[in-house]
Amino acid sequence: MFSGSISPAGDKIRILGIDPGLRITGFGVIDKTGSSLAYISSGCIKTPDGELPLRLKSIMDHLNEVIAQHRPDQVAVEQVFVNVNPKSTLMLGQARGAAICAAVLNNLVVAEYTALQVKQAVVGNGHAKKEQVQEMVKRLLKLAGSPSADAADALACAICHAHGGQGLGGISTAGYRMKRGRLV
Repeated sequence: MFSGSISPAGDKIRILGIDPGLRITGFGVIDKTGSSLAYISSGCIKTPDGELPLRLKSIMDHLNEVIAQHRPDQVAVEQVFVNVNPKSTLMLGQARGAAICAAVLNNLVVAEYTALQVKQAVVGNGHAKKEQVQEMVKRLLKLAGSPSADAADALACAICHAHGGQGLGGISTAGYRMKRGRLV
């Protein structure tokens, strides 16, 4: 059904991290070999102003290009947080849905992580600031410079998946959620 199952230790796994946003969707691609991580690519998809369906199509089209170019084995997507404005939350959820659809249409396994989980995995503090995430991503992937905030968040999501998503006794977390520290 889906490709991209968990590989034995030592095998290379390519992970695409996605930080969904309606205006800017960040993406980051890393390789995990054993416990080592290697940076492959990252960037931002900026959607044009205009109608929502065209913006969602832009996200899907660009992510399809990233997937075709880098051939990831698995995808990690940041979950939507509920903010004060319900309309903004709904629109962000639609952007996230477009990102997930791009992955699923390419037969990729999709894991989901909250911002708290991502920050905890990368910085060690679930309430870390964006600048701290950028700095830790730079250090963990041995980058010459800091990636943009959206690309750093996407790379952090991929790092979280590489460390936590596959570190639970080799059990894939795809299709599961964390609730009160437990997979459900």
